[in-house]
Amino acid sequence: MNYSKLVEQIFAKKSFLCVGLDVDGDKIPQCLVDANPKCDVTDLVLHYACDIIDATAPYAVAYKPNLAFYERYGSRGLAVLEEIVTYIKKNHPEILVIADAKRGDIGNTATQYAKAIFGNLKADAVTLNPYMGYDSVKPFLTYHDVARDATCWSVILALTSNPGGLDFQMIKDNFGVPLYQQVLATTSGWKESSFENTMYVVGATRAEMLTEIRKIVPRHFLLVPGIGAQGGSLEDVAKFGMTPDCGLLVNSSRGIIYASKDADYAEAAGAAAQKLQKQMAELLPKR
Repeated sequence: MNYSKLVEQIFAKKSFLCVGLDVDGDKIPQCLVDANPKCDVTDLVLHYACDIIDATAPYAVAYKPNLAFYERYGSRGLAVLEEIVTYIKKNHPEILVIADAKRGDIGNTATQYAKAIFGNLKADAVTLNPYMGYDSVKPFLTYHDVARDATCWSVILALTSNPGGLDFQMIKDNFGVPLYQQVLATTSGWKESSFENTMYVVGATRAEMLTEIRKIVPRHFLLVPGIGAQGGSLEDVAKFGMTPDCGLLVNSSRGIIYASKDADYAEAAGAAAQKLQKQMAELLPKR
């Protein structure tokens, strides 16, 4: 999905919601387990994820499965992840799929990761750790899916919402520039990188820093986790980070997919997503 189509979907749905599909097999509702006594946990994860997808699709413009929740089950877990991505592409093709993998390795290895995530999994975007520099990100920036003729997005970690993110991201150089700002300035300056194929992860709990971030990357999309369970403010994120094209994908995981532990889990997820969508509709700029 290219930049213009993503923007089009945001304003069509009046939403910039990304739903995190971090489906934990240990948190599958007991009612679903009891109703499918012969099913393996991975089958239940697939069932649960697809129910959540169908319930939230009217309100979401992106889904973000975190690969760790599927890799923990080995080859069958990875097969389930592939089935989930295929399900989204078949039934809700207008929705962006972000593989939350946080990859970052030397060029030759990064090339294989790009082929795995864009070529095999057929995700539209992948989260990346830029710590190893240009050659660890370039294979993702230059990857082109000929079969789909689609933009493959690199989503680079910049300023994360976890407490440990401050260990390194706020370290300042001799000119007083924190590391996260150097990451933004350097990566956005790479010749293969542009606002049309690169996004940045910026935690909602750091919303007050979005003003400085927008000075460096005024048009790039920001993937913003930390709304809801982590305490981030949707209003603050929009106030400091929104662009005329919106420029935001705000992620909610636990607050949506675990909105209920009972048989109404899908309906509850849909209601939670709709609640956020309504708030987002009020915050979007007029077109």
